[in-house]
Amino acid sequence: MANKQKAMVYAVLLLAAGAVLGWLGKGFAASDMPLPGSEGDPLVTRAYVESRLKMHVVELAPGQALKGFSGTEIILRGGQATIIDSELGGICDATAGIDLRGGEAVPSNHLLIVPRDDGRGIRAQSSVIVMVRGDFVIE
Repeated sequence: MANKQKAMVYAVLLLAAGAVLGWLGKGFAASDMPLPGSEGDPLVTRAYVESRLKMHVVELAPGQALKGFSGTEIILRGGQATIIDSELGGICDATAGIDLRGGEAVPSNHLLIVPRDDGRGIRAQSSVIVMVRGDFVIE
């Protein structure tokens, strides 16, 4: 009977030790995760997300230029425009998989992506309608 009681005590101690080690392990694993709402895991609002994803419809008069910043997306919906490039290169035509250089015609309904904040964009040759997502200036 004494051996059964010793075995029972050892089993309970073993289970308790396993639970404590599991609890400690969970605490160590969780310590690597950022706290919700902290700088490592920022909380954003729906309005902020929608403002970053919204695509603006912009009209340009002949001669006006739309210059984007890093990551700006441009789609020509109507009219004729040409590419404004920089000494570092042109604008990515993601639809065709090519780089468009300065003075080249902007193809309609192609997704163009401005790679850097160095003055790249498009210049309207006629009245133009474009869809733009991201930051831009009109000159």
